[in-house]
Amino acid sequence: MKFRNISPFVLTLFIVLGSSSLKSQDKFPDGTVIPKWFKENKPTDINKLGKKYIITDFGIKNDSTVLQTKQLQAVIDNASKNGGGVVVVPKGTFLISSVFFKQGTHLYLENGAKLKGSDDINDFPVVTTRMEGQTVKYFPALINADGLNGFTISGKGILDGNGLRFWKSFWKRREWNPKCTNMDEMRPRIIYVSNSKNVQIEGITVKNSPFWSTHYYKSEFVKLLNLTILAPKEPVKAPSTDAIDIDACTNFLVKNCYMSVNDDAIALKGGKGPKSDSAPENGENRNIIIEDNNFGFCHSALTCGSESIHNYNIIFRNSTVKDASRLLHLKMRPDTPQHYEYITLDNIRGNVKTFLYVKGWNQFFDLKGEAKPKAGLANNITLKNMDISCETAFSVEKSDLYALRDFTFENLKIKALKPEEQNLSAIQNLKQKNVKVTQVASLSQTYDKKDDSDIAAK
Repeated sequence: MKFRNISPFVLTLFIVLGSSSLKSQDKFPDGTVIPKWFKENKPTDINKLGKKYIITDFGIKNDSTVLQTKQLQAVIDNASKNGGGVVVVPKGTFLISSVFFKQGTHLYLENGAKLKGSDDINDFPVVTTRMEGQTVKYFPALINADGLNGFTISGKGILDGNGLRFWKSFWKRREWNPKCTNMDEMRPRIIYVSNSKNVQIEGITVKNSPFWSTHYYKSEFVKLLNLTILAPKEPVKAPSTDAIDIDACTNFLVKNCYMSVNDDAIALKGGKGPKSDSAPENGENRNIIIEDNNFGFCHSALTCGSESIHNYNIIFRNSTVKDASRLLHLKMRPDTPQHYEYITLDNIRGNVKTFLYVKGWNQFFDLKGEAKPKAGLANNITLKNMDISCETAFSVEKSDLYALRDFTFENLKIKALKPEEQNLSAIQNLKQKNVKVTQVASLSQTYDKKDDSDIAAK
């Protein structure tokens, strides 16, 4: 850069301001600068995505009782053969099972539009897919996208998984066989995106999923913006309905979303088993930003695990949590090599049952005949600028199966029913600055009431 005809004063000012700007750049926990991609968030403009294929123009009827999967797939295939375009779902309810989007095709749900999932598992094919840290034969989602570049879902409509029948069947099976796994009760997800890049899902509501609500596998440059993801805890609990499962992904943004589900809101996954870190189908999550969100009831707002190998450079910030069981849950599996590092939670307010929860995770423990893997490790974990009400501040279990070190707690204002139940001796090199844990007689909700209007509007 040349500085011709610039006075020494202006040049000095330019250098000083430039230097100050560099110092104030937003950074990941490991100190690397966050790329501009995370800040450049524009609404999807379907007018730039090619021809619009309104599904009712192709014989698909507004009928919530007749399965029209083949007809919808035909519209997607037609759009693909003709250079791509936007599959538009107009106002109405349309019953489907699994459809598969192809390169150059997109989905747009108009306000009042609903794609409703079949509640009969026989309507779904069995395919090779990713589920619970494994590549297996199982059922696809309602909306599937594999190997795509630039795929989008947008609009103001609804993807409804219609999960009630699946939930009831799950609990009946669990009553008969308490050891049944999550996958034993056959059920689909709502959105599954795999091996893709430059993906944006925006504005829609995802609700009533039979299984995980949305799942992203081995994908990069994914943005989830302004979503509402819902699954009930009553009168029938919607089991294992994680809002967002991030599975071996890089460069991932979750922003301005509302999540309330009967399992984890956001779970970082990547594989499980004693040799999972060397299996090519598994992988790490890297450069994940979760910001400006609202969380209703959920098991954990952010969970590492239970099928997780390596999570690196994770930011969770500027959010409100109301009635989550846990804010941060580190699931440490003794049958899986795990490393959680450079994770920062910053500027969170609200109420949870447990602020930080770290324990061994033994559900469905399986060494597959192998020796135990090396001990797990969680390090460089930072929790700062919090105003939280909770039952228990810290539930941290000491174990020979994993190590915890280099944690930082800073500017924490925690009101707890049981402040004395703090077990932090398991953490090596714990740094605390301005941490205040006080006892209260009852939990108070510290979130700003004005947030409720934004949530209700969604």
